[in-house]
Amino acid sequence: MTQETIKTKQDKRDRRIAAIGTAAVFVGLVAMYALLTDVTKALDPVLFPGWGVILPELGRSSGELFKGLYYSMRLLLPSLAAAILAGISVGLLVGMHPKAKLVLMPLFRALNPFPPTMLIPYAIAVLPSFWLSSAAIIFIGVFWPVLMSTLHGIAMLEPRWIDNARCLQLTGRKLIFRVILPGAMPQIFSGIGSGLIFSFILLTVAEMFGAKAGLGFFVQYYADFAEYGRVLGGILFMSTVVVLIMTVFDRIQRRVLHWTQKR
Repeated sequence: MTQETIKTKQDKRDRRIAAIGTAAVFVGLVAMYALLTDVTKALDPVLFPGWGVILPELGRSSGELFKGLYYSMRLLLPSLAAAILAGISVGLLVGMHPKAKLVLMPLFRALNPFPPTMLIPYAIAVLPSFWLSSAAIIFIGVFWPVLMSTLHGIAMLEPRWIDNARCLQLTGRKLIFRVILPGAMPQIFSGIGSGLIFSFILLTVAEMFGAKAGLGFFVQYYADFAEYGRVLGGILFMSTVVVLIMTVFDRIQRRVLHWTQKR
């Protein structure tokens, strides 16, 4: 049995153990909530209805939830794609020109921590539609982590890689796509992952301000009517969607960055 085969079996075993552990923690949390609500009534039954209320409401609201998911993804995906493309493009443009980076980095560091949610009133007032204002807020929130991670990834490249590439007369697009992007890609994916998580938060917040559909609107709408069974059902549905999307993202990341996996 080769060392690679042993390593593969060990990885599969570790993943199986991790999955069992995750399932055990999830079951424990479900049981604890049931104990605090359905069994002991320790929590306020209005604000924290038990599973006997949440699960039926979740079933009855499934049509609304999937419709809300469709509207949310219709807002999220274009904003996310535009922010990733813009962040990587600007990061490459600035990161490959030291003088431009020296001038712009202080501005980037000053603007990066600014919360995009503070711009919601301005976006709604300036942009012609709610969709555009929400998309702009999501775009800003994802753009900065992707931009900064791209700049960081380029800065961490070994100088000898660039020198060797130029000795081989690699310039322009060939230099970018064969050397710079692959070398910076681990940091870029880290920024995309952070931006993806942040985008769900911004999506939910944006949909709570004037939206007529979407998962955030669903939660806010039923919270206004104190139907907390549906509120918690909507939160549970949203959490499931986020977990599934992040799982897909992790698989894509492992596939693209296959050379960074431990052997």
